[in-house]
Amino acid sequence: MAKVTSKLQLTIPKTIAVEYNIRPGDEVDFEAAGGIIRMVPPRRQMRTDRNNSLGERLKLFDRATKRQQRREGARNLMGKAPRKQSVARGWKREDLYTRGRPH
Repeated sequence: MAKVTSKLQLTIPKTIAVEYNIRPGDEVDFEAAGGIIRMVPPRRQMRTDRNNSLGERLKLFDRATKRQQRREGARNLMGKAPRKQSVARGWKREDLYTRGRPH
């Protein structure tokens, strides 16, 4: 729990500051939300794809692909083999294009 000082200043707990990337000098917004006051942390400007060169975007994509492959590999090691969705549903993808249409 934070304590308000005589100057109406508030100290943000370190765990919250770290989790939401709040640093000294950042400005935060306070919003009234019914019977509570909500503190909105600053939004950090994220690097967008427009700021990255093609090579950088490809590296980011490759890293994301490797992370996903590791996740899928970990699932398989846990004994949860990926199942084919069409088998589990009882229909094939091609059925989507003919289902409900007159022949």
